[in-house]
This record gives sequence, structure tokens and C-alpha cells, in this order.
Amino acid sequence: MATLPSYVRVLFGMPEGFDPSVQRTEMEKGPAMQRVLNSRVMMNPDPVFWFASYADAMAFETWYFDVIKRVGYFDFFHPLRRQTVSARFVGGDIGDLVPLGPGGNPCERQVRLEYQR
Repeated sequence: MATLPSYVRVLFGMPEGFDPSVQRTEMEKGPAMQRVLNSRVMMNPDPVFWFASYADAMAFETWYFDVIKRVGYFDFFHPLRRQTVSARFVGGDIGDLVPLGPGGNPCERQVRLEYQR
């Protein structure tokens, strides 16, 4: 299993959503019936990947294309859950590289991940 490179800093500042995987059927009379479809749900966090330098951002792109090949799963330490999870990029999309300083140092990417809980 691939691991997110150590030079990528994962910043969470937005809530983490998920699909509850519940089927709801409205009834003619009485409350709607609900049932769980899957025992696990797909979590969808939107973290920021922060890079100290433009060189780190380019190394990340190399890792993205050559190691996980855009669609593979990778392990990373989830800073809010305080545990390692296996995630992938939704649709293989890693967002735009945004320079935050002169010469692209530092820079960041807003990404969307998915993993099962």
C-alpha cells in the first residue's frame, strides 16, 4: 500500500461529510420505513495539502502519477481522527496548485478524498 509522502502536510478546516447509506421508503400511513443499505459508509473530507516548497509540490505530482497512478488508494494519518486511513482522490482529481508566496514557496492544493468508515 502506498503512503502519502511525509513532505505533504494535511490540513483540515472543513467538515467531513458522508453518505449515510440508508434507504427510506415513504408509507401511505404512518412513519417512513428506513433500512441500512451498507455496513460501512464512504467519508468525503476536503483537506488542503500544504507544501513547504514548489519542489515538494512537483515531487507530489510525480508520486501521484507514478506511485498511485491517479486512482490508487494510499494511507495517510488523519489528523482529526488520530488514526491512519486508506483513502483515494475522488475522480482522481487533485485540484489546482495554488502558490502562496514568491516563487511558489509555499503552495497548496484543495483536494477531495474518500475512504470507508
